[in-house]
Amino acid sequence: MNARPSPSATRSRSVDRLDRDRQAAPQVFERLREQIISLELPPGSPLSRTALAEQFGVSSTPIRDALMRLDEEGLVEVYPQHATVVSRIDVKLAEQAHFLRQALELEIAGALAQDHDDGLVGDLNRTIALQQQSAKSGEFVNFMAADNDFHRQLFVAADKIELWSLVKSRSGHIERLRLLHLPTPGKAQDIVRHHKLIVAAIDAGDADGAQRQMRKHLSGTLGYLAEIRARFPEYLSEA
Repeated sequence: MNARPSPSATRSRSVDRLDRDRQAAPQVFERLREQIISLELPPGSPLSRTALAEQFGVSSTPIRDALMRLDEEGLVEVYPQHATVVSRIDVKLAEQAHFLRQALELEIAGALAQDHDDGLVGDLNRTIALQQQSAKSGEFVNFMAADNDFHRQLFVAADKIELWSLVKSRSGHIERLRLLHLPTPGKAQDIVRHHKLIVAAIDAGDADGAQRQMRKHLSGTLGYLAEIRARFPEYLSEA
């Protein structure tokens, strides 16, 4: 399967206005980051500060600040006095994000199996149901949003939400890899199955099982790196 993520999710740039009750720069950062992660802005896309200022209805300062934050996450490449472009997917950074997530989420899954609030399992299963609906309709960006919410709920339940913020800030490259891999037949269904097995192990108080299923789940995309690179060579870094 060689199709790109559907362009149907692309939003009109002319209506991308901001909430005037919030600071502009964080909102610009959040929206651009979402567009980059969803591949609405694919690797190599140019980002004109003038065009972005017009798009969001702001001055150049919030645009500059947002692009600096995206640069810190490695999601854009800034060439002073020349151009800013969406970065290619850096495989090394994706591998490091995977290492971080695995280290944290294995511990969290094991801890929650030993002690969790009564409502956690129901909340996780409702999120899985949303994933199943998105998978059936082929809405892969929505599927990924529900997938991230599933993992965020685990961090919240373990009272480690600050660590989720850290994970999110390091996960831009691995998330783009996952979205490229997601349309592969059976991939979304595998993710749903893994989530169900993780929840079942947590519900049963099986810490070892929860960690084992989490390890299998998190290793899914990087195991297909060669296939993803072959399909999307222009999206990935050379290294």
